[in-house]
Amino acid sequence: MNAGSTVDLRGKKVTVVGLARSGVAAARLLQAVGARVTVADAKEGSQLADSLSNVDRGQVRVAAGAGYESALEGADLVVISPGVPSGLEALNRVRRRGTQVIGELELASWFLKAPVIAITGTNGKSTTVTLIGLLLEQSGKRVFVGGNLGTALSEAALATYQAGGGPGGAASPRYDYIVSEVSSFQLETIQRFRPWVAAILNITPDHLDRYPSLESYALTKARIFENQTERDVGLLNLDDERVAALRPGLRGRVLGFSRTRPLEQAKLEGVYLDQDRVVATIGGHRTAICRREEIRVPGTHNLANAMAAAAVGVLCGCPSQVISQVLRSFPGLEHALEVVRDRRGVRFINDSKGTNVDATIKALESLEAPVLLIAGGRDKGGQFGRLREPVRKRVKRLILIGEAASRIREAVGDFEQTSHAATLREAVDLAVRQAEAGDVVLLSPACASFDMFADYQDRGRQFKELVQALP
Repeated sequence: MNAGSTVDLRGKKVTVVGLARSGVAAARLLQAVGARVTVADAKEGSQLADSLSNVDRGQVRVAAGAGYESALEGADLVVISPGVPSGLEALNRVRRRGTQVIGELELASWFLKAPVIAITGTNGKSTTVTLIGLLLEQSGKRVFVGGNLGTALSEAALATYQAGGGPGGAASPRYDYIVSEVSSFQLETIQRFRPWVAAILNITPDHLDRYPSLESYALTKARIFENQTERDVGLLNLDDERVAALRPGLRGRVLGFSRTRPLEQAKLEGVYLDQDRVVATIGGHRTAICRREEIRVPGTHNLANAMAAAAVGVLCGCPSQVISQVLRSFPGLEHALEVVRDRRGVRFINDSKGTNVDATIKALESLEAPVLLIAGGRDKGGQFGRLREPVRKRVKRLILIGEAASRIREAVGDFEQTSHAATLREAVDLAVRQAEAGDVVLLSPACASFDMFADYQDRGRQFKELVQALP
């Protein structure tokens, strides 16, 4: 279960730093529990109008623009959004005077009552969390699905608080389970966050513009198990060496999933691939879930995600027929190997969620046809040299956009079929001219989107609009 004991914040001066989705949700929760809330953001007030419309302006102080750090003075507690670097000197000064600095995830966990299922990893989090939510919902469970994916966890905490008799009344829902996607940024600032089930799907290089090394990034991911006890469950990808190596340090029950070996060899419960069949061995029972080829969402990496979701489903008592049906019918997420259109024998695929090198490699490996790859964006410290061999094996034409274009070109080496495009529109037009029947045009950037787009969703939707507009 989660940490559980609700913290009394009535009358406390709390500053929320960062007014993105999770910051707004944190402010709403804090207002409901009686805190004296200040919201602070480096953006000017005029840029925050939409965000501020979602909080009670009559009961909240706003510090915006250049002087926003002044809002930290005198705070009893500081809550930061995931996008705010936890090592900012202004935050370190707050810590030195003895004030807690936590993230929105930690704050929400103080007010949750239902068991928390927390999923992290470099790639596949959103797909796995969505699948788990579907398994639980279709098994008749009341479930909240969110966190780093979609709705901030503080919204679930607010509903839980109100259902318990807090402001807003008892009409809000109570949940059987909370399913949360958790990022490394969120895990940087946990203190008591304790999920009943914690899973790491994989660890590959990412966000190395924020972390000094891959080891530092991996240690941050591993904090998801930090507060678990013997009553909790850790779920590990046994095919990922960095993840499997965490097993000796886990205090609770350990489950695994593997595409490559029976779990009996590892003396573990979990889900694995037995020839062509996905099999669960949990709680002393062996259950055949479905055949590998029946899993609708494409890609070998998504087979691993499906097995992780199935393991949680079995653990939560979901009927095997429900698990099988969901895996057979789930088509995948928007912006994750999403088929946009078939046009004159050319398939267009939107993988804008592929914001790191590993995701792009997995996208390429999931496709058999010749690929015209559109990649590039803002570099997050990506190891672009790892693209060299997959590009040479599978890519017919590499079209580069964004700030990292020259870095990717240099890392890939003397791959002659490389072009630059100034805009996404120009990249799509170039791909259309080069593509032949049987080819795939794939947007899988291996980079963040913030040099040219609001976020990866904006990038993916613009790609889809351009493709749908083709005559």
